[in-house]
Amino acid sequence: MARFLTLGDRTFAAELEGDGTPEPVAGGLLLPPGRVALLHGLGDALFYRHGHNSWSPCGWRRLSDVPLRIANAERRLTADDTTWDDPGRHHSSAVAALAGPDGRVLLLGALGLGVPRLAADRDTLVGWYETGAAPWLLAYGDEDEVFAAYAEQLGARLGRSTTRAGNVWCSWYAYYENITEDQLAKDITALRDLPFDVAQIDDGWEERVGDWHANRKFPSGMRALADRITDAGLRPGLWLAPFIVHPDSRTARERPELLLRDAGGAPVAAGHNWGTRYWALDLTLPSVQDHLRETVHRVTREWGFGYLKLDFLQAGTTPGSRSVDVDREAAYRTGLRVIREAAGDEVYLLGSGAPLLPSLGLVDGLRSGPDVAPMWDHYATQDPSDALARNAVVNTLHRLWHAPLLEVDPDVVYFRSRLNLLTERQQGWLRDLADICGFRAVSDPPGWLRPDELDEMVRYLGHRPEVRKLGRYRFALDGREVDFTPAVDQDTEQLYPLT
Repeated sequence: MARFLTLGDRTFAAELEGDGTPEPVAGGLLLPPGRVALLHGLGDALFYRHGHNSWSPCGWRRLSDVPLRIANAERRLTADDTTWDDPGRHHSSAVAALAGPDGRVLLLGALGLGVPRLAADRDTLVGWYETGAAPWLLAYGDEDEVFAAYAEQLGARLGRSTTRAGNVWCSWYAYYENITEDQLAKDITALRDLPFDVAQIDDGWEERVGDWHANRKFPSGMRALADRITDAGLRPGLWLAPFIVHPDSRTARERPELLLRDAGGAPVAAGHNWGTRYWALDLTLPSVQDHLRETVHRVTREWGFGYLKLDFLQAGTTPGSRSVDVDREAAYRTGLRVIREAAGDEVYLLGSGAPLLPSLGLVDGLRSGPDVAPMWDHYATQDPSDALARNAVVNTLHRLWHAPLLEVDPDVVYFRSRLNLLTERQQGWLRDLADICGFRAVSDPPGWLRPDELDEMVRYLGHRPEVRKLGRYRFALDGREVDFTPAVDQDTEQLYPLT
């Protein structure tokens, strides 16, 4: 149905699939469920792309420029939604926005599940759901205000979390998979009197991805490791990738009935890592849900880990032939709800590689970009989802509007000079951004730090600055202005004036 929609002093022509009448709500208009098409009249505007999961590229790009996307198909399978990828048209997941010459922003955001997608060109902004239909929020005005209005609507409908993790130490960016019980014992002892709240053990402890038991590098078992962390005055944290299995895992071999399969009956590849494609579980199967419950109960109740980093969650939305005919975001949310119920509200859940909308109300924090890495960029890649510090900064800046819904995790900051190619300015950007997010994590083993580096880390972790936003990429921290524009403008052409 064709309509004219007025927001403020501007009127937009719209084609609404739903029969309902648009309703005024705080910050905008509530549009009926179904497909929405708008004649935006903003010309060659800046387009805001929201990535499908934590690692997907997110940011502003002019409509006349090439779309922001992951060009490599293998990487895209892991770090974005391959179903709706479009090399020729600007596209987005869940929400999109257009910034006109005067700086005002037109936002169209989905308010329900069903894999909402959006696309735009110089004339139109279109939104639709892959399956089913849910309402939309249409807003126009100041950039921060329209995104805040959208976040408020999402929180009211899908949920939010106000739980905070505190200062986190994790093992990943020092050792990657090469962790051992003996080495971690030394690090945990060194962390005892430092201002950390959580010590999180990352990938490398398990038998195989999908086989969530301690491997031979941890002969005393994971309960003993959690007890050691607790004795040091810290909350034990652990990495899991609960929705996937390695093809060589015992789970894949002995319980193939758990796997998500395609129409031909073959296991569905949900992404690529560990030198191979990995497989997804069918989260609608009662047997898979039991498997998740058993795993989470063992990790949290029997072993005592109260902080879980749940990684590679995007696999839960992989297309496939599920045992129950529900949309893939609903299947994802079912699996995540099983984990939340098994863990209990007292366990902090951090989602990584996770889609925003179906995670709301179930996780406490969400990774906001790809792995940060101790290097800013790399001459051999232009992939905006690669593990590089600049990619992490750029994606996090464009997801700060998530903050009213859950903790925004920008990944770790660095203080070490050992195995670190970041400049002082780049390290400063990482630390300032973590302060803006309010989520601060470090992966430097205390034994790697010089005395001055250790002192600097302790001072940083012990202080929470007052943060004020001055513009899209400008902030004041305790009155000190921080401008991230130079970190971003490698990807942006000449921008419209930023307010």
